[in-house]
Amino acid sequence: MEQTIYYLEGDGVGPEIWRAARPVLDAAVDKAYSGERRLVWREILAGEKAWKETGQLLPEESLLALRGAAYAIKGPLGTPVGAGFRSLNVTLRRTLDLYACIRPVRYFPGISSPLRHPERVDMVIFRENTEDVYMGIEFQSRSAEARRLIAFLRDELGVELAEAAGIGIKPMTEAASRRLVRRAIRYALATGRPSVTLMHKGNIMKFTEGAFRAWGYAVAREEFPHLCLTEGEAQAGKVLVQDSIADALFQSVLLYPERFSVIAAPNLNGDYLSDALAAQVGGLGMAPGVNMSDSLAFYEATHGTAPDIAGKDSANPCSLLLSGSMMLENMGWTEAARRIEAAVETVIAQGRVTADLAAQMEGATPVGCARFGDLLGEALP
Repeated sequence: MEQTIYYLEGDGVGPEIWRAARPVLDAAVDKAYSGERRLVWREILAGEKAWKETGQLLPEESLLALRGAAYAIKGPLGTPVGAGFRSLNVTLRRTLDLYACIRPVRYFPGISSPLRHPERVDMVIFRENTEDVYMGIEFQSRSAEARRLIAFLRDELGVELAEAAGIGIKPMTEAASRRLVRRAIRYALATGRPSVTLMHKGNIMKFTEGAFRAWGYAVAREEFPHLCLTEGEAQAGKVLVQDSIADALFQSVLLYPERFSVIAAPNLNGDYLSDALAAQVGGLGMAPGVNMSDSLAFYEATHGTAPDIAGKDSANPCSLLLSGSMMLENMGWTEAARRIEAAVETVIAQGRVTADLAAQMEGATPVGCARFGDLLGEALP
């Protein structure tokens, strides 16, 4: 059995973490299935490599391949200043309707953490990926567009704003909110997770984030009436749908991480929260993720391009590798995925890790990105 996977090496540290992670993915599949299954890799271009080879940051050929794909994986992408894209990552998400950013956060024993009980951290963040402030609808201070919008708000709606204000618009729709929460509930039901928490700032932004909360509860009541609870205590076989104001949730996930399982959030909240949670379990170098539409699952390293360490063989490939493990699990190749997670646990326990992890672990020995990849491959059960 073969499965085609499209890949983007990415920019900055992308090529080196890809070179470290890909052999481990291949070896895990080979060991798990004795050569009866394999991954067929097909490269597509975006970012700096695409610019150098085609003069385009995001060639149409790449988008065409992704529109027909089921699975893809990528390293971090940068956006060169002045090249025409606000963000390549946001462009990919919106163009391909990758509406659900899903980031599991779990603790690997041996990594130091600011929490007293990091082993209690086991959450999956579902972040709406296509709207909110990430739509980029904003107008510069004192620009003609900002002045016209300020005048309209004042004259037509009675809203007083400073004449020099910069303006940003935060669109959130019922359709996008509902499909995100629906996916989060389905995931919780399929994986036996006890709760879905709706994260919002609806006490202040009543008609955007408050609406997200209301639409989320409506999905639970209307579409899963016999499988969800919206009040009371969690029950076996049912998912408790609850909500939390964003600032309170940030405190609660630190103090009581065991109380949270799946968290569904609007775009900006989900971005903040997933990075903050990653810091509790070793940082973004240990944080996998996927952006999903209804047809494409696009896995990615969740950290940035890290240009300050690019080419220095010091980056941590685990974010990309664990994203690959998520991909294998989603494909139903769970045995290969489990072997990768076991290898990560083994190598961390041995204390031979990249610099970002070594700085957090007493007595650890720093190794380079390539060597860390070799150790992970050797540790595959």
